[in-house]
Amino acid sequence: MKKKESDNSGLMLPLVEEFYSVQGEGCNTGRAAYFIRVGGCDICCSWCDTRYSWNAELHPMVAVEAIAANVIAAGADSVVVTGGEPLMWNMGPLCELLRSKGIETFLETSGAYALSGKWDWITLSPKRNSPPLPGIWEMADELKVVIHDGIDFEEAERYSRNVGPGCQLLLQPEWSRYREMIEAITEYVKKNTKWRVSLQAHKFMHIP
Repeated sequence: MKKKESDNSGLMLPLVEEFYSVQGEGCNTGRAAYFIRVGGCDICCSWCDTRYSWNAELHPMVAVEAIAANVIAAGADSVVVTGGEPLMWNMGPLCELLRSKGIETFLETSGAYALSGKWDWITLSPKRNSPPLPGIWEMADELKVVIHDGIDFEEAERYSRNVGPGCQLLLQPEWSRYREMIEAITEYVKKNTKWRVSLQAHKFMHIP
């Protein structure tokens, strides 16, 4: 849950893991991408499947130049930065370096921290106990709401009123409750056609 003491220049980031795979969620499902998971999160959702990323102190600080070099060596043309909550850190230097190499940048964020960096795609996944800051709503390319129980549908509708008209609206079952929630989600989407279903396809494919 802790954030490392740092000047937050963004030149070094707590790297949890990095790997080249296929996007498994949202509008870009099926697209090859290099994933960079950054440590640190104080939102701490009870159903989070990456709790190992919460404490940034457990992960090494790595220079963004080294991270970018690994992306290039993998032959990737796009990067997904996720967490944890990546916006706890200054994402400007990493984005600038990647974009200078012609690599597209995709962000996964709760929006609870101020936006930094320039992004080709922003996935906003709000959390009930730490709502997004006002400025990020209209910048989201997709709104991905994780559905754990019935009240999340009400939250999703409330969130949808804050994003821009071009934002894609996605409902995604929380993985541990997939069997319990998928029928309710599909029925909801059939009745409320502005929404689409998002699945964690990578888990069905058994890939990272």
